[in-house]
Amino acid sequence: MPHRRARRAVSFGAVAIILPAALSAACRSKATPVPPVATATVTLARDKAPLGSPIDMTYRFVAANDAHFAEDYKVMVHVVDNDEQMIFAFDYVPPTPTSQWKPGETIEYTRTEFIPIYPYVGDATIQIGLYSTSTQKRLPLGGEDVGQHAYRVAHLQLQPQTENVFTIFKEGWHPAEQAEHNSAVEWQWTKKTATLAFKNPKKDSVLYLDVDNPGGIFEEPQQVQVLVGGQVAGRFTVTPRQPLLHKIPLKADQMGGGDVVELQIDVDKTFVPALAAGSTSKDPRELGVRVFHAFVQPNN
Repeated sequence: MPHRRARRAVSFGAVAIILPAALSAACRSKATPVPPVATATVTLARDKAPLGSPIDMTYRFVAANDAHFAEDYKVMVHVVDNDEQMIFAFDYVPPTPTSQWKPGETIEYTRTEFIPIYPYVGDATIQIGLYSTSTQKRLPLGGEDVGQHAYRVAHLQLQPQTENVFTIFKEGWHPAEQAEHNSAVEWQWTKKTATLAFKNPKKDSVLYLDVDNPGGIFEEPQQVQVLVGGQVAGRFTVTPRQPLLHKIPLKADQMGGGDVVELQIDVDKTFVPALAAGSTSKDPRELGVRVFHAFVQPNN
């Protein structure tokens, strides 16, 4: 009898466990999948990129025919390693806010991102999503869902930083600084003229200059020109509080046949924070423009 009572107790417990599971499965089978609001794809300009280098990423969203975006969502771009662990992110607000996306519309644009200097080389995967900045809730998209509405869209091989063109900040630069709350954001101020030296790639290349002027003290636009071998290679305007990524083509013959190339960045207007009218700053430095990235990328 005791033995039979034990068996009945076990059987009753099994039924008690199985019954909710069966009900749960039945509920799941009746649940209607949430349709995707859009299908996203990402095309990379190249499938290999050294740490610290720029890469062009073309984003393409095809909104569903019945799509409706209740707010302006942010694009999630996560780069994960072979263990599916995120190593860095490129989240951003799309150039056309999602509240303006129309049903059936295709939204396509290209962004240039700089690969962070991160202690990882090897294969990486890019995952994408759309999420609310207020609730952090992600929207369903079409594609390969790897969980929690994150979608695998591209692969990238991260290479060592030594694969880049070696560059030296010479005369005319102030020491590097970091953002107070984000050490990954780093910049160097130029003086009126700053010299950048780099190993001659001996092929046509592109100079990337990621610059700004944060404003606040100095509110006038600045004219910047880049000279190679005494000849103007490019000109552009820096407007306060408007970050600018400027790309300047460099021809192989402009850079000559030497092993090292030097170029000058000239700024027409500089300022000294401590001497600005109404300023409480004690910074005595002569400042030109703030440079976040100065990078030479040889053409393939």
